[in-house]
Amino acid sequence: MNTVGVAVIGCGYWGPNLIRNFKALPNCHVKWACDVNEQRLEHIRQLYSGTQTTSNIGRVIDDPEVDAVAIATPVSTHYDFARRSLLGGKHTFIEKPMTRSVRECKNLIDLAERSSLALMIGHTFVYTPAVRKMKEIIASGEIGEVLYISAQRLNLGLFQKDINVAWDLAPHDISIILYLLEEKPKSVNCQGKAHGAAGIEAVTNMSIKFDKGSFATIQSSWLDPNKIRLMTVVGSEKMIVYDDTEPLEKIKIYDKRVEMPRHYDTFGDFFYSYHYGGTYSPFIEQGEPLKVECGHFVEAVANNGNGAKCFSSGQDGLEVVKILEMSSASLARGGATVHISD
Repeated sequence: MNTVGVAVIGCGYWGPNLIRNFKALPNCHVKWACDVNEQRLEHIRQLYSGTQTTSNIGRVIDDPEVDAVAIATPVSTHYDFARRSLLGGKHTFIEKPMTRSVRECKNLIDLAERSSLALMIGHTFVYTPAVRKMKEIIASGEIGEVLYISAQRLNLGLFQKDINVAWDLAPHDISIILYLLEEKPKSVNCQGKAHGAAGIEAVTNMSIKFDKGSFATIQSSWLDPNKIRLMTVVGSEKMIVYDDTEPLEKIKIYDKRVEMPRHYDTFGDFFYSYHYGGTYSPFIEQGEPLKVECGHFVEAVANNGNGAKCFSSGQDGLEVVKILEMSSASLARGGATVHISD
């Protein structure tokens, strides 16, 4: 495999993590770090002396030694930067959410396909060992039919200026749910409230119905006193609880369910029975998901855009933005249900 030259645009909160993981990969060289903030560039120079820095994105795009560009900037800039990257012939990685609209997502997907370039989205959680294990358990049939999924992602801050809490936090949970269910959304309704900046909701409750009948709820907040990262998958036979704040036992399987009578003649014959079994936590191999994600992107670049192990393609990014766009439409209509046909 030839050495892949990578440039990272955006060196704020997440960009340095991308640089660190790309630099840790064999056959990968981080050529450039790009940011408009000179203090952030100085920070990168102190951490990684071999990486060149610039505030001029044109220098990055025009460099023939740069094969791929990773974008970790505010979402309002994603489309313009990604479009420039793809037009410049660079394989492109975009942090979540992919763009501000479905239209922008489709434009980037078309551009990448026409140019035979890799387009990958930073849905880091689908690369975590815990989420991969959940997928394996569901596929095995151990928990039976998935009845619904509920997710909570709550904390105090960090408030964003250009997107609401649903666009900031919910992409993590949406990407996990889409990965687990392998279904497309049918309808979305979302309620929320802004606290501080007008029109930027700090707390939202989202409900998603899927085309095969599955159902999911997502609660997001910047105003909770506790950091909560919890997802519950309720099956007809067992239940999975995924707590990302747990250092070791992130997943627990509960042998619990509600059983209803198959046949009854009168209301008096109808009754629920409750099954209470044991609980266990499966073994999960440890590893940094961001390193796995960056490795898959570099592999896709080395294979000329054909990354077989990519679980967060441009199309996956589009599906997440589709739900977010529907949630915004629902918020604008006071929480009314928005169908995919709308």
